[in-house]
Amino acid sequence: MKISDETTDDDPDSTDPFHPFPEPVRIPITDVFDLHTIQPRDVKLVVEEYLNEARAAGFRSVRIIHGKGRGVQREMVRKILERTPWVLAWADAPPEAGGLGATLVRLTLD
Repeated sequence: MKISDETTDDDPDSTDPFHPFPEPVRIPITDVFDLHTIQPRDVKLVVEEYLNEARAAGFRSVRIIHGKGRGVQREMVRKILERTPWVLAWADAPPEAGGLGATLVRLTLD
């Protein structure tokens, strides 16, 4: 079976099977971000970008849901928070908001 290198924009079945999503996926920015849908290899970049966008949107605090597990993603998130100059503080979420499976983050808007 030969796959054609030519695709047309007006044919919805002409999607390149090796690059099915040519445009970035846009996710609405809210004050809660759940990492469960993010591939582990992408977590670092996605969290950094999320924090940038959340700050630009004017959020003063956000909640990042990373799950409890063995704490690998939690530590990765906290290392990012530690080196982000406009993060004021962070803490475990209260039990009703995820407990050890989520981190509350306070941001500066300046």
